[in-house]
This record gives sequence, structure tokens and C-alpha cells, in this order.
Amino acid sequence: MKRSSGILLPVFSLPSNYGCGSLGKEAYNFINFLVEAKQTYWQMLPINHVGYGNSPYYCYSSFAGNPALIDLDLLKEDGMLDGFDLDSLDFGSDLTRVNYEKVNALKSKALHYAFEHRNIFEEFENFKNENSRWLKPYAEFMAKKDNDESEYHEFVQFIFYKQWYALKKYANDNGIKLIGDVPVYVPLDSADVMAEPEFFMLDEKNVPIEVAGVPPDYFNEEGQLWGNPLYNWEAMKNDGYGWWIRRMDGTLKLFDVVRMDHFRGFDSYWAVPYGETNAINGHWVQGPGIEFVHIMTSWFGQDKFIAEDLGILSESVRNLLRDSGLPGMRVLEFAFTKDKTSSYLPYRYDHNCICYTGTHDNAPVMAWVKEADEEDLAFAREYCNCINEDMNWGMIKVGMASVADLFVAQMQDYLGLDEKSRTNTPGTVGGNWEWRLKKDEASKELAKRIALLTENYGRAR
Repeated sequence: MKRSSGILLPVFSLPSNYGCGSLGKEAYNFINFLVEAKQTYWQMLPINHVGYGNSPYYCYSSFAGNPALIDLDLLKEDGMLDGFDLDSLDFGSDLTRVNYEKVNALKSKALHYAFEHRNIFEEFENFKNENSRWLKPYAEFMAKKDNDESEYHEFVQFIFYKQWYALKKYANDNGIKLIGDVPVYVPLDSADVMAEPEFFMLDEKNVPIEVAGVPPDYFNEEGQLWGNPLYNWEAMKNDGYGWWIRRMDGTLKLFDVVRMDHFRGFDSYWAVPYGETNAINGHWVQGPGIEFVHIMTSWFGQDKFIAEDLGILSESVRNLLRDSGLPGMRVLEFAFTKDKTSSYLPYRYDHNCICYTGTHDNAPVMAWVKEADEEDLAFAREYCNCINEDMNWGMIKVGMASVADLFVAQMQDYLGLDEKSRTNTPGTVGGNWEWRLKKDEASKELAKRIALLTENYGRAR
């Protein structure tokens, strides 16, 4: 990976007039902003059809795109909303948060209208034929859930993919690469599990035997009970890991690089008996290890993956990362502790890593400043040489200057926003995945400031 930099911003966080960021004009405008800021990457969260809690890490399908991200103006330009009054849709007056209930209901209304007035037939039929392996089970799954026609859901996916590929082409044509994310697990309530239950640890009634989570630690004495069904790695191995190859192939058609979520789970993972109310009574189970990782990289290329190796790591997990050759993640908000020994301190990096100010699970830097221990913060200010400068810019400069091949900052950190702009607070339900960028915030002035830093630290594309 060439020395470069990028910005982390979920698609749903883009501005729009329809309640949620979409694949329309503002997405193209953000790509223009990245070009002006001399960035190379736009990092996103998963863009799949979200389920419980509106989390992009809890999706109905590993392949299906999120209908909420479809742009209605583009749909109108295609002639499929003629006679439909977009102005009649009331998405509310708050342009800073996503109201998923309204977005899902009102966009569904518009998309059903477009389905009834569709004017593209041959292209739609080709899409259905080319994607039938995942599309048909997904459409049947959603039709049962929503009590409607399965072909409608196929049509929605056709529109999503049409808009997505146009956006990706525009990004790539302008020198911007897209970084996506593959959640390590899929929900029980998903088309993936319904279509191929043999690849999951289920009993004869398709009830999970054990489910995913993480053990108790310093931050949570009960651990975290995620509840996803665990993979039947033996069945997957006997099938040549075909399920994962198809999943990665689908994802890498959408993105240029993919972050492998919860990478440590490929070394060993925490298994909790189904029905437990917390993760305390779980146990470690050996994962597929380096064989699995090598199959992914041999199929798709070493340069296509980032390993999410955050958390408390065992020596075997560190060995897996080393043997894989993949770049891991270094988060600056974790670096500044009063004992000054953190492995996330930039002087301890080698080049084969990705440096972040923080991820979507972290508070923006200016919110972290308010939460941090006073001694930790004093060390951070000294290290970043920002006694008289806002901490967000000091941390950005340190990340830019680091030897890490890639530096990524949340858009919130370039804007110096506080805790109200946090994308997600792990372990909580409600209020997450809602923050949105205001239309005037991705300004030319900010792009110029970012471009100057990017050039100064040798990361300009």
C-alpha cells in the first residue's frame, strides 16, 4: 500500500433532503471534496440492508444493499418516479440525524411506486440472472418478512447496485478508492442463514447451539453477548470455504479494499451457550487460522484487505496477523496513557499498518478530550505538541506524520465536532448510526487545509 490518507464517513452520514445520506449528488460532492483535499481513500461502514437496531453490522444479507441509501432524485431522473410527488414526503426538519423509521417507510413508498412504473426490463432481467444465487433467497426472505412480492425486492437491489456502480466508477475515475467493511458474523435473522444453514452451528430445528460474543474484560464485567450464530468452520473447510469466497467476491465488487472485522476471531473466538443472558459462561474455540486467511488473500490479493486487530490480543492473534502480512489498525485515542507504554504510540509503528485518530466505535477526538483522564490528556497534548492548538488537529498531524502506510481520520475529527456527532457507542442500543454531515461542512476551505497537511506529510495522491 502506497503512503496515503483517507477519510472515514458512512454513506448514511452524508447530507440529503430525504432523511438519510444516499448515493446521489452529495456522495459525488464528497468525492470531489476528497479530490480537493488530496485524499486517496473514502472509508465507509458496511452498506448492506440493516436489520435490528439499524446497525450496519447486523444485516439481513451479506450481499443486499441498504434500500435507505438509494437516491430518490436519481430514481426520478431515470423516469421511474414520474407523477410521484417527492415534495410530499415529510422526512422531518432535523437534518443532523437519521430518522430510520421515517426513512424506511417513506422510501419504501417511493420505491414501490417506482417498481410499479419501472421502465427498464432487459437490464433488470440480466441483473436477476447474474445475481440469482444470493438475490433469489434474499428476495424470498424479505417477501416473507414484509408480506409483499419478492420481485419488488429484486428490483430494489437492481436500483441500489445501478446507483452504487455509477458512484464507484466516478470515485475510481477521479483517483478515489473505496474501503468497505465485512462484519465477521451474520445475524440468525438473515437470508444467509436461511439459505445455507449447514454452514452455521445450528441444531436440527435451526436453533443456534452457541452464539458469538466477547468475554468479560476491564470495560465490561459481563462481556458482550452479540448473539450471532457461530460458523460451522468444519463444514466451511470441507466446502473449500466457498461461502466466504462468494461473500468476499461480492464485497470486493463494491469496494477496492475491505476491512476484515474482528480479525482475532479467525484465530480463536468466544462461544456462548444459546440462551445465556450475558457472555460470562462462554469459552474459547479455535478458529480457522492462517489457512483461511491465506485462501482469502490468494483468491483476491494481499492488497485487498485490512485486518481489524483491535482489543486485547493474545500472542497467537499477533502471530496470525504477522503471518498473514495484512496491515493492522493503530488507533491514536488508545495511544496516550500516563504510563507511556501503549503499542499504539506512533514511534512503535512499522509502515505496514493503518493509523486512525479513532474508528466509528470511538468518540470524536474533541469528545475524547472531555472524557480522557487528565494525566493521559496531558501526555497527549505534549506528544502532539498542541498545548495551544485544538487536540483534533494535533492528533491529525501526528497521524499524518507517522510511518503508517495509510492514515485515516473520521470526518468529525477534521470538523472538530463533539460527542453529539459520535457514530456509535458500543454496547448501547438507540441513538447510534444517526449522525449526519451538514451541507456546508465539507467546505473548500477545509479541503485546502487538509490538502496542505497531506502534501506536507507526503501522503498526497
